[in-house]
Amino acid sequence: MTRDDEIVIETDDGAMGTFVCRPDGDGPFPTVLFLMDAPGKREELHDMARRWAEAGYYVLLPHLYYRSTDAFELDFASKESLERMTELMFSLSNRMIERDAGAALAFAATQSEADASRVGCLGYCMSGPFAIWVAASFPDQIKAAASLYGVRLVVDPDHDKHDDSPHNRLGDITGELYVACAERDVYAPPEMVDAFEAAMGAAGVRGQLERYADTDHGFAFPGRDVYRSDAAEHHWNQLFDVFNRNLKAPA
Repeated sequence: MTRDDEIVIETDDGAMGTFVCRPDGDGPFPTVLFLMDAPGKREELHDMARRWAEAGYYVLLPHLYYRSTDAFELDFASKESLERMTELMFSLSNRMIERDAGAALAFAATQSEADASRVGCLGYCMSGPFAIWVAASFPDQIKAAASLYGVRLVVDPDHDKHDDSPHNRLGDITGELYVACAERDVYAPPEMVDAFEAAMGAAGVRGQLERYADTDHGFAFPGRDVYRSDAAEHHWNQLFDVFNRNLKAPA
């Protein structure tokens, strides 16, 4: 059994609505910071957060678009909704999410059910690079981090945001890193994946990058046409393996 609530976490930039889910019991439970993908904080992600709570974690799932809107959920059939998502997505930066993560971790530290010294961070698509950046920014707390078909993991040297490229922060990460990539992904093309894997090796990061054969961007979400149940379950098994190993105290 799990329990969940909608709460508000105050940040330097405003009120960040957050879905909180945790197991029954007193804890403290290791904390998972679950960063939403571009289509928004929605019931599909709440269900995924509950799966983490069922596995013994205290989960925080913030609404990252709070600076612009109180709520957003993509309507895939609406051109206007897609345009709005793009606008919201590009309004965020790694450093904004770093501040949000700091506020979420500070909140977790006040909760008796949460252990804010043992934290895992994960993000899909838009938030894949955010999870890596957060792991680099809070190395004493983030014991494991995962990027799932993350975009913009390596920003071109000629781009004005090259200094914000997550691959430049890999040397700051002390936790274990898991990076899952789809075989077919126009948002995370093979050359970017190869470059990020090379950067992981050069930085001596503890972890692995895994390419999922015969999959497309979004394969882990049940609500997508590209959903692949076998690949999705494999990604869950890999995540639990990495997070359990690094966040749960040995028996």
